[in-house]
Amino acid sequence: MDEVIAKYIYEMDLGDIQEHKGMSVFPIFNGADDNDYITLKEALDADLLKVTEIDESGSVPELKVLNKASVPVLLLDGEELVGAKQNRALNTTILLKQNSETVIPVSCTEQGRWSYNSLEFKDSGNVASYRVRRSKSASVHENLRMSGKFRSDQRRVWDEIDNMSREAKVSSHTHAMRDVYESRVESLEDYHRSFPSSEGQKGILVMVNGEVMGLDVVSSSIAYSFLHHKLLKSYSLEAILQEETGDKKMNEAQFNGLDKAKSFLDEARLSVDEKHKSIGYGCDHRLEGPSVVGSALTHHDQVIHAAFFRTLDSEQAGMSSYRARRSYRM
Repeated sequence: MDEVIAKYIYEMDLGDIQEHKGMSVFPIFNGADDNDYITLKEALDADLLKVTEIDESGSVPELKVLNKASVPVLLLDGEELVGAKQNRALNTTILLKQNSETVIPVSCTEQGRWSYNSLEFKDSGNVASYRVRRSKSASVHENLRMSGKFRSDQRRVWDEIDNMSREAKVSSHTHAMRDVYESRVESLEDYHRSFPSSEGQKGILVMVNGEVMGLDVVSSSIAYSFLHHKLLKSYSLEAILQEETGDKKMNEAQFNGLDKAKSFLDEARLSVDEKHKSIGYGCDHRLEGPSVVGSALTHHDQVIHAAFFRTLDSEQAGMSSYRARRSYRM
């Protein structure tokens, strides 16, 4: 693993555990603030960002972004944009250059629509659900290795949304992920109230029913304050569906939550790193361990965003052997 990322993970400071029903959250604090960029929400609210189809006909895996801001804009992996010909989610984290026009890689989160309902996209207020991000991260990793492109397995994304919709008993004529979120607005707000962000917080590490799901952390506490609700919803939706379907394991979070969280961080630090040129500023790192998959964006020897997810056996099956690749790099 890149030394900058390994050091960043090692220096993460986990705050006091917060708990609600079967979900536990550790706030993450880490180092000095980087406030040299703004978030997608800030840029759109200030009319400094314009997101459209790449042309009138459109292309499912790509969108065009015009950044009119005099500072970089952070687009976070999984952030959902709604409108135009169909809703999409970011395939990777991008630090857009100021005063730039960029084509960005996305995945469709609305299978049953390909017609304009607006000319420009807006922020849905959601990050793709935990299971969609986890699966998407693994398939983007595979495609980067094979083709050098930040493409996801679109069919896998749709399958995850369909599975989630069935569990939630949500029928959407366009198979939109957003409809699942809207079906659980009250429950999601209940989770949001139970996990408030703290001053200086930069991320979260989340457990459900005593098992680590993953973590997200950014370099700016100000940026995180705009992302907290989105990221929390991504994980909370999974906790809600597990609660509703009775998919529960013995909850040991109150006894060994900190040990499990630290073990997950240790596992993340041992992951193999493949570095690629990012679409915006910096380098995009793809990270893989025996049971974790992740990504990180670095710029000027600083981690801008890092995300790690616990993987399923089926997601590891399509990836090259971790042991073989780690041995090769050592």
